[in-house]
Amino acid sequence: MLRTGLRPRVASHLHRLGYYRDLVAVLTQKELKVRYKGSFLGYLWSIANPLAFALVFFVVFKVVMRVGIPDYPLFLIAGLFPWHWFQNSVNGSANAFIGNASLVKKLNFPRLIIPLTGVLDDLIHFLLSIPVIVFFLLLYGKGPAASWLYGVPLLILAQFILIYGIALAVSSINVFFRDLERLVALLTMLLFYVTPIIYSETMIPQGFEALVTLNPLATLTIAWRRLLLDGSLDLASLLWTAAYGVAALGIGALVYRTTKARFAEVV
Repeated sequence: MLRTGLRPRVASHLHRLGYYRDLVAVLTQKELKVRYKGSFLGYLWSIANPLAFALVFFVVFKVVMRVGIPDYPLFLIAGLFPWHWFQNSVNGSANAFIGNASLVKKLNFPRLIIPLTGVLDDLIHFLLSIPVIVFFLLLYGKGPAASWLYGVPLLILAQFILIYGIALAVSSINVFFRDLERLVALLTMLLFYVTPIIYSETMIPQGFEALVTLNPLATLTIAWRRLLLDGSLDLASLLWTAAYGVAALGIGALVYRTTKARFAEVV
Protein backbone atom coordinates (compact mmCIF):
# COMPACT_ATOMS: atom_id res chain seq x y z
CA MET A 1 0.00 0.00 0.00
CA LEU A 2 2.78 2.41 0.97
CA ARG A 3 4.75 1.72 -2.20
CA THR A 4 1.62 2.09 -4.29
CA GLY A 5 0.92 5.46 -2.67
CA LEU A 6 4.47 6.67 -3.25
CA ARG A 7 4.48 5.99 -6.98
CA PRO A 8 2.05 8.79 -7.94
CA ARG A 9 3.98 11.21 -5.71
CA VAL A 10 7.31 10.27 -7.26
CA ALA A 11 5.82 10.54 -10.75
CA SER A 12 4.35 13.96 -9.86
CA HIS A 13 7.70 15.22 -8.55
CA LEU A 14 9.53 13.93 -11.61
CA HIS A 15 6.99 15.59 -13.90
CA ARG A 16 7.40 18.89 -12.03
CA LEU A 17 11.19 18.68 -12.20
CA GLY A 18 10.95 18.02 -15.93
CA TYR A 19 8.71 21.05 -16.33
CA TYR A 20 11.14 23.28 -14.41
CA ARG A 21 14.06 21.94 -16.45
CA ASP A 22 12.27 22.72 -19.70
CA LEU A 23 11.31 26.17 -18.38
CA VAL A 24 14.95 26.94 -17.52
CA ALA A 25 16.01 25.83 -21.01
CA VAL A 26 13.34 27.98 -22.72
CA LEU A 27 14.09 31.09 -20.65
CA THR A 28 17.84 30.67 -21.17
CA GLN A 29 17.29 30.44 -24.94
CA LYS A 30 15.18 33.59 -24.70
CA GLU A 31 18.01 35.39 -22.91
CA LEU A 32 20.42 34.39 -25.67
CA LYS A 33 18.06 35.52 -28.44
CA VAL A 34 17.36 38.87 -26.76
CA ARG A 35 21.07 39.52 -26.25
CA TYR A 36 21.94 38.99 -29.91
CA LYS A 37 18.77 40.34 -31.51
CA GLY A 38 19.82 42.67 -34.32
CA SER A 39 23.51 41.99 -33.62
CA PHE A 40 25.76 41.20 -36.58
CA LEU A 41 28.81 39.96 -34.66
CA GLY A 42 26.79 38.08 -32.04
CA TYR A 43 28.98 35.89 -29.84
CA LEU A 44 32.13 37.81 -30.79
CA TRP A 45 30.96 40.71 -28.63
CA SER A 46 31.17 38.49 -25.54
CA ILE A 47 34.90 37.96 -26.07
CA ALA A 48 35.63 41.38 -27.57
CA ASN A 49 34.92 43.14 -24.28
CA PRO A 50 37.47 41.33 -22.08
CA LEU A 51 40.02 41.24 -24.92
CA ALA A 52 39.69 45.00 -25.41
CA PHE A 53 40.22 45.56 -21.68
CA ALA A 54 43.21 43.21 -21.77
CA LEU A 55 44.73 45.26 -24.61
CA VAL A 56 44.26 48.55 -22.75
CA PHE A 57 45.69 47.21 -19.49
CA PHE A 58 48.61 45.65 -21.38
CA VAL A 59 49.52 49.00 -22.95
CA VAL A 60 49.14 50.89 -19.68
CA PHE A 61 50.81 48.51 -17.26
CA LYS A 62 53.27 46.56 -19.42
CA VAL A 63 54.30 49.05 -22.11
CA VAL A 64 54.03 52.33 -20.20
CA MET A 65 54.52 51.37 -16.54
CA ARG A 66 56.57 48.23 -17.33
CA VAL A 67 55.06 45.96 -14.68
CA GLY A 68 57.36 42.99 -14.20
CA ILE A 69 54.80 40.22 -14.72
CA PRO A 70 55.84 37.62 -17.29
CA ASP A 71 53.42 36.75 -20.10
CA TYR A 72 51.25 39.66 -19.02
CA PRO A 73 48.60 39.24 -21.76
CA LEU A 74 47.97 35.68 -20.55
CA PHE A 75 47.95 36.93 -16.97
CA LEU A 76 45.24 39.46 -17.85
CA ILE A 77 43.09 37.11 -19.92
CA ALA A 78 43.08 34.43 -17.22
CA GLY A 79 41.57 36.92 -14.79
CA LEU A 80 39.38 39.04 -17.07
CA PHE A 81 37.24 36.28 -18.59
CA PRO A 82 36.03 34.88 -15.21
CA TRP A 83 35.61 38.45 -13.97
CA HIS A 84 33.34 39.42 -16.89
CA TRP A 85 31.12 36.44 -16.17
CA PHE A 86 30.73 37.71 -12.60
CA GLN A 87 30.26 41.35 -13.61
CA ASN A 88 27.73 40.68 -16.38
CA SER A 89 25.63 38.33 -14.26
CA VAL A 90 25.57 40.45 -11.11
CA ASN A 91 24.94 43.76 -12.90
CA GLY A 92 22.34 42.19 -15.17
CA SER A 93 20.52 40.49 -12.28
CA ALA A 94 19.20 43.79 -10.94
CA ASN A 95 16.45 43.84 -13.60
CA ALA A 96 15.79 40.10 -13.67
CA PHE A 97 12.34 40.27 -12.10
CA ILE A 98 11.47 43.77 -13.29
CA GLY A 99 12.35 42.95 -16.90
CA ASN A 100 10.19 39.81 -16.76
CA ALA A 101 7.20 41.38 -15.04
CA SER A 102 4.70 39.61 -17.30
CA LEU A 103 6.08 36.20 -16.31
CA VAL A 104 6.14 37.10 -12.62
CA LYS A 105 2.49 38.24 -12.68
CA LYS A 106 0.90 35.64 -14.94
CA LEU A 107 2.71 32.31 -14.55
CA ASN A 108 2.86 30.10 -11.49
CA PHE A 109 6.43 28.84 -11.13
CA PRO A 110 9.40 29.36 -8.78
CA ARG A 111 10.50 32.93 -9.59
CA LEU A 112 14.09 32.14 -8.62
CA ILE A 113 14.38 30.46 -12.03
CA ILE A 114 14.46 33.91 -13.68
CA PRO A 115 17.82 35.12 -12.25
CA LEU A 116 19.10 31.56 -12.68
CA THR A 117 18.64 31.76 -16.46
CA GLY A 118 20.58 35.03 -16.59
CA VAL A 119 23.53 33.43 -14.80
CA LEU A 120 23.32 30.38 -17.08
CA ASP A 121 23.34 32.66 -20.13
CA ASP A 122 26.60 34.26 -18.99
CA LEU A 123 28.00 30.85 -18.04
CA ILE A 124 27.47 29.68 -21.62
CA HIS A 125 29.42 32.69 -22.88
CA PHE A 126 32.20 31.97 -20.41
CA LEU A 127 32.41 28.37 -21.62
CA LEU A 128 32.65 29.65 -25.19
CA SER A 129 35.57 31.87 -24.15
CA ILE A 130 37.69 28.93 -22.97
CA PRO A 131 38.83 28.09 -26.55
CA VAL A 132 40.03 31.71 -26.80
CA ILE A 133 42.10 31.21 -23.65
CA VAL A 134 43.52 28.00 -25.11
CA PHE A 135 44.40 29.87 -28.31
CA PHE A 136 46.43 32.46 -26.39
CA LEU A 137 48.11 29.75 -24.33
CA LEU A 138 49.23 28.05 -27.53
CA LEU A 139 50.58 31.38 -28.83
CA TYR A 140 52.85 31.51 -25.78
CA GLY A 141 53.99 27.91 -26.15
CA LYS A 142 51.69 26.57 -23.44
CA GLY A 143 48.52 24.54 -23.45
CA PRO A 144 45.74 23.03 -21.36
CA ALA A 145 46.86 20.79 -18.49
CA ALA A 146 45.30 17.49 -17.44
CA SER A 147 44.20 19.20 -14.22
CA TRP A 148 41.69 21.21 -16.28
CA LEU A 149 39.51 18.07 -16.52
CA TYR A 150 38.56 18.36 -12.84
CA GLY A 151 39.74 21.90 -12.03
CA VAL A 152 37.59 23.75 -14.57
CA PRO A 153 34.29 22.07 -13.54
CA LEU A 154 35.05 22.63 -9.83
CA LEU A 155 35.84 26.32 -10.32
CA ILE A 156 32.83 26.80 -12.58
CA LEU A 157 30.59 25.23 -9.93
CA ALA A 158 32.06 27.38 -7.14
CA GLN A 159 31.76 30.55 -9.22
CA PHE A 160 28.24 29.68 -10.35
CA ILE A 161 27.03 29.22 -6.76
CA LEU A 162 28.67 32.49 -5.70
CA ILE A 163 27.21 34.46 -8.60
CA TYR A 164 23.74 32.96 -8.34
CA GLY A 165 23.54 33.68 -4.63
CA ILE A 166 24.45 37.33 -5.18
CA ALA A 167 22.18 37.61 -8.23
CA LEU A 168 19.23 36.18 -6.29
CA ALA A 169 19.66 38.75 -3.51
CA VAL A 170 20.23 41.68 -5.88
CA SER A 171 17.28 40.85 -8.15
CA SER A 172 14.95 40.43 -5.16
CA ILE A 173 15.94 43.65 -3.39
CA ASN A 174 15.94 45.73 -6.58
CA VAL A 175 12.23 45.03 -7.05
CA PHE A 176 11.62 47.31 -4.06
CA PHE A 177 14.67 49.60 -4.13
CA ARG A 178 15.42 50.49 -7.76
CA ASP A 179 18.53 52.52 -6.82
CA LEU A 180 20.27 49.25 -6.04
CA GLU A 181 20.98 48.74 -9.75
CA ARG A 182 23.28 51.80 -9.83
CA LEU A 183 24.83 50.94 -6.49
CA VAL A 184 25.67 47.42 -7.64
CA ALA A 185 27.29 48.77 -10.83
CA LEU A 186 29.42 51.12 -8.71
CA LEU A 187 30.40 48.41 -6.24
CA THR A 188 31.41 45.95 -8.97
CA MET A 189 33.59 48.64 -10.55
CA LEU A 190 35.31 49.28 -7.21
CA LEU A 191 35.61 45.54 -6.56
CA PHE A 192 37.46 45.13 -9.85
CA TYR A 193 40.30 47.35 -8.68
CA VAL A 194 40.68 45.70 -5.27
CA THR A 195 40.78 42.28 -6.92
CA PRO A 196 44.20 41.10 -8.21
CA ILE A 197 43.20 40.97 -11.89
CA ILE A 198 45.47 43.62 -13.45
CA TYR A 199 48.13 43.07 -10.79
CA SER A 200 49.42 40.05 -8.92
CA GLU A 201 48.47 39.20 -5.36
CA THR A 202 52.20 39.10 -4.63
CA MET A 203 52.32 42.86 -5.25
CA ILE A 204 49.99 43.59 -2.33
CA PRO A 205 51.95 45.36 0.46
CA GLN A 206 52.76 43.51 3.66
CA GLY A 207 50.05 43.80 6.24
CA PHE A 208 47.27 43.76 3.65
CA GLU A 209 47.61 40.16 2.46
CA ALA A 210 44.76 39.06 4.71
CA LEU A 211 42.41 41.26 2.68
CA VAL A 212 42.83 38.85 -0.23
CA THR A 213 41.04 36.05 1.59
CA LEU A 214 38.26 38.47 2.57
CA ASN A 215 37.51 39.13 -1.11
CA PRO A 216 35.74 36.16 -2.75
CA LEU A 217 36.64 37.48 -6.21
CA ALA A 218 40.31 37.57 -5.23
CA THR A 219 40.37 33.91 -4.19
CA LEU A 220 38.40 33.02 -7.31
CA THR A 221 40.76 34.95 -9.61
CA ILE A 222 43.84 33.40 -8.02
CA ALA A 223 42.38 29.91 -8.40
CA TRP A 224 41.50 30.47 -12.08
CA ARG A 225 44.86 32.00 -12.91
CA ARG A 226 46.89 29.23 -11.30
CA LEU A 227 44.80 26.58 -13.00
CA LEU A 228 44.80 28.14 -16.48
CA LEU A 229 48.41 29.31 -16.52
CA ASP A 230 50.22 26.84 -14.26
CA GLY A 231 47.95 23.81 -14.47
CA SER A 232 47.64 23.57 -10.68
CA LEU A 233 44.42 23.70 -8.69
CA ASP A 234 44.83 25.97 -5.67
CA LEU A 235 42.77 24.03 -3.15
CA ALA A 236 42.81 26.77 -0.51
CA SER A 237 41.50 29.40 -2.94
CA LEU A 238 38.88 26.96 -4.24
CA LEU A 239 37.65 26.20 -0.71
CA TRP A 240 37.50 29.89 0.21
CA THR A 241 35.49 30.62 -2.94
CA ALA A 242 33.17 27.67 -2.30
CA ALA A 243 32.59 28.82 1.28
CA TYR A 244 31.74 32.34 0.11
CA GLY A 245 29.47 30.84 -2.55
CA VAL A 246 27.52 28.75 -0.04
CA ALA A 247 27.13 31.80 2.22
CA ALA A 248 26.00 33.98 -0.71
CA LEU A 249 23.50 31.34 -1.84
CA GLY A 250 22.10 31.06 1.68
CA ILE A 251 21.69 34.82 2.00
CA GLY A 252 20.23 35.11 -1.49
CA ALA A 253 17.71 32.36 -0.81
CA LEU A 254 16.71 34.03 2.48
CA VAL A 255 16.22 37.42 0.81
CA TYR A 256 14.21 35.85 -2.00
CA ARG A 257 12.02 33.88 0.39
CA THR A 258 11.15 36.94 2.46
CA THR A 259 10.34 39.17 -0.53
CA LYS A 260 8.84 36.92 -3.22
CA ALA A 261 5.26 37.20 -1.96
CA ARG A 262 5.09 40.86 -3.02
CA PHE A 263 6.83 40.58 -6.40
CA ALA A 264 3.61 40.52 -8.43
CA GLU A 265 2.35 43.64 -6.63
CA VAL A 266 5.45 45.76 -7.20
CA VAL A 267 7.01 44.82 -10.57
